Amino acid sequence: MRTCPETSLRVAAYAAADRPPGTGLGAAVVEFTNVSGQPCVLRGHPSVAGAGNGSPQKNVPLSVTRTGTASPVRVAPGGKAWVKLTFVQVQGEGDGYCESGAESVAYPSLVVGLPGSGAHQVALEEGLFAECDDKVTATPVSATKPN
Repeated sequence: MRTCPETSLRVAAYAAADRPPGTGLGAAVVEFTNVSGQPCVLRGHPSVAGAGNGSPQKNVPLSVTRTGTASPVRVAPGGKAWVKLTFVQVQGEGDGYCESGAESVAYPSLVVGLPGSGAHQVALEEGLFAECDDKVTATPVSATKPN
């Protein structure tokens, strides 16, 4: 079965219910919906970058730690698949701080890519993607919605 092309996907992101303690977002779920009339396959772990003010040349790639085993996920027309992103959490109140001593960073949107399915810029309905250390832990694409 063919890999889902970039144009066949609508991508959205929202705060995960299960996330690490801290004051930042902590974790987000990225939802891929097949908007084409044909079934297709999503696979692998995502690439993730902080979006650079609408300019792809200014994107900040995040170091992705992969968890779990990736296997192809068949997505029917109108069907969904998900990945969960867990960030190094911002601590404290106000501007917050990073336990590592690094500066915390907040992005209005991320660019999330899957092998063969393009890169998609996504924003949260409310809030920013806040993180420390330019690191993210990512699950492989899954047919089961994560918490």
